[in-house]
Amino acid sequence: MRGHDSQQDGMFSYLSPSDRVPQEHPLRPIKKMVNQALSDLWGEFQAMYAREGRPSIPPEKLLRALVLQVLYTIRSERLLMEQLDYNLLFRWFVGLSMDDRVWDHSTFSKNRERFIRSDLAGAFFSRIKGQAAQAGLLSDEHFTVDGTLIEAWASMKSFRPKDSQTPSAGSAGRNPEVDFHGERRLNQTHASTTDPEARLYRKGKGKEAKLCFMGHVLMENRYGLVITPGLSLASGTAERETAEHLVGDIPGRHCITVGGDKAYDTREFVQALRALNAVPHVAQNRTGRSSAIDGRTTRHTGYSISQRLRKRVEEIFGWIKTIGNLRKTRHRGRERVGWMFTFTAAIYNLVRIRNLTALASP
Repeated sequence: MRGHDSQQDGMFSYLSPSDRVPQEHPLRPIKKMVNQALSDLWGEFQAMYAREGRPSIPPEKLLRALVLQVLYTIRSERLLMEQLDYNLLFRWFVGLSMDDRVWDHSTFSKNRERFIRSDLAGAFFSRIKGQAAQAGLLSDEHFTVDGTLIEAWASMKSFRPKDSQTPSAGSAGRNPEVDFHGERRLNQTHASTTDPEARLYRKGKGKEAKLCFMGHVLMENRYGLVITPGLSLASGTAERETAEHLVGDIPGRHCITVGGDKAYDTREFVQALRALNAVPHVAQNRTGRSSAIDGRTTRHTGYSISQRLRKRVEEIFGWIKTIGNLRKTRHRGRERVGWMFTFTAAIYNLVRIRNLTALASP
């Protein structure tokens, strides 16, 4: 017998959002880890808000919503609020009931400034990394460093001479035509009027120059987890300078290995790593000059292993740029972009920890 296509606007339900989410859903272990991290951050939340006045939206709910925005590649807060309005899975993860009203999209912009001042992304990342350490998923001997470009939220037309705030040529209007041919543009003489901290940079020969920042990670080689993320202004030496700081922050002074690509094969960087009691397992660069890595390093089996495992860092950057939606940032300024880069790296570790623990369980 054919069923009737009845339409019903009103509905009573005796099932909670949690009952509708399958027990094997991949968000369940992630929510458990996120809740543990947020519970550990209770003291930081207390210090961020005044003791008197009207109660605000709980920061725990806001951070859970931002986790969903990264996991599901939601490009704006407006779309995130739309999803929270009708998506039961999102309501369950954030902690909203069926009848709770969602917030205005501007709430995230206002609270993000408060989160940045308290370095909440760094604290959240540390708590997630601590959970990985408790699960025995962190190595303290073998690491890899690398950097990638994060395109800034600024157009090339905004890159103008510092002594002039008007376009060099073209018609008037909101989006004028500008002719860049024959104009020499350098970071020393030009700056973006949209994001002054963005730098004009190209990754290699034959590639176009873009206004961008540079993201960095220190990865442990055993399971491919991010140990320390960082963001810097884009320059030819930013990768090596930031890598020295990341390696120097590794606790303990025991001997470690640090892998890297050909960009790190310089005499100054290799000497700096050895001064930090780190064996430089960087790829040899033989294009037009001698390599700073000689047979004393390459003859060991560990060097070839590091060269194979260091490529895992590209998986981190690929996930951050595609799933994490950071191929082109949606924020302006090094502080805000760095906050999102650190927070996105923490979400990557969450997914990685979930997958590793799932493989280890019987």
